[in-house]
Amino acid sequence: MTSADDRPDISISAKTSLRASRVAPFLAMDIMAAAAIRDKQGDGVIHMEIGQPSAPAPRRVIEAAQRALETGRLPYTDACGIPALRERIARSYRDTYGVAVAPDRIVVTTGSSAGFVLAFLSLFDAGARIAVPQPGYPAYRSILHALDLVPAPMILREDDRFAPTSEALRALHRREALSGILVMSPANPSGTVIEPARLAELCATARDLGLPFISDEIYHGLSYGIPAETALKFDPNAIVINSFSKTFCMTGWRIGWMVVPPWLVRPVERLAQNLYISAPYLSQVAALAAFDATEEAETIRLGYAANRALLLDAFPSLGLGRTHPADGAFYLYADVAGLTDDASSFCRRMLEQAGVAATPGLDFDAAEGGHHVRFSFAGSEGDCVEAVRRLKSWLG
Repeated sequence: MTSADDRPDISISAKTSLRASRVAPFLAMDIMAAAAIRDKQGDGVIHMEIGQPSAPAPRRVIEAAQRALETGRLPYTDACGIPALRERIARSYRDTYGVAVAPDRIVVTTGSSAGFVLAFLSLFDAGARIAVPQPGYPAYRSILHALDLVPAPMILREDDRFAPTSEALRALHRREALSGILVMSPANPSGTVIEPARLAELCATARDLGLPFISDEIYHGLSYGIPAETALKFDPNAIVINSFSKTFCMTGWRIGWMVVPPWLVRPVERLAQNLYISAPYLSQVAALAAFDATEEAETIRLGYAANRALLLDAFPSLGLGRTHPADGAFYLYADVAGLTDDASSFCRRMLEQAGVAATPGLDFDAAEGGHHVRFSFAGSEGDCVEAVRRLKSWLG
């Protein structure tokens, strides 16, 4: 028999459930799990559901990690990262954008995900409202909810190339005061780049309203026409978050960085010390070598460009021709309203009947995502060709 002392504390369980309930499921990961089951059954799925490069990390990255492993010691590092990596990241801003960034403003993080947690915790108190793009990366909303912060959707409109505008930011702030703004360029799910003039205007508007400006630049290095400019060019106090995951195919290495204003370095450092001590030493050493692998990275980018062109050419004949501007990253965000009004059901059937995995738009937009699907073209050219063949057969 169970005694009263052995029974769970119902009040504690309820509190835990309430907090967890504010975090929505990540549908892309759910689709990936369902696709993995089909893979195990030998069904041969074409994976277009997650933003993960199919190529391995560059050779120099792997070799640097192997040399580090041979020493037999993988220690903690400073919470902000090893000095050599911070210096090299800082230099990349000068080389790529012509922007001077001091190395002590760089904070190396456990992927960009840790960067968002550190930024939100260091900048905002519970209850603060943060403007985030809609459609947009779902983890923004989930992390904000988990930290008792409030995501305020900035609705992206076709007339604005599905990019945020100063007018939209001011209107959102007038409706109810904001505490900050987060933008992403190139964007997920669309790949849309915020044009430099508009980014400059957004930064100026945020300054005028007294709002910290957080810029997610994780897909920099992956653009196909319009240049992706760093927010630091227009606001030296912008909080920039980036990662080695996409451009250098290092998703599982979990290594990224932040650029923060001088006054924010110590608060972020204190949080990092207590939340995860430091980013993995092995990944930091490997990331340092990534800056010497730009030729290999460019070859991979050209492969994405070819995949993008292939899909943009094929999709209209499949009823998938209305897509957001895919200026960068490796996604097509397609309007499937002509085929279905239930993108989630559409994606389930597409996986089951055509063996193509893609992510329903509800992951990115609770209001309008029911008739959108995101397709990742980060796989091989052969995968994209096969996906088109299967979709043609399935859609008739």
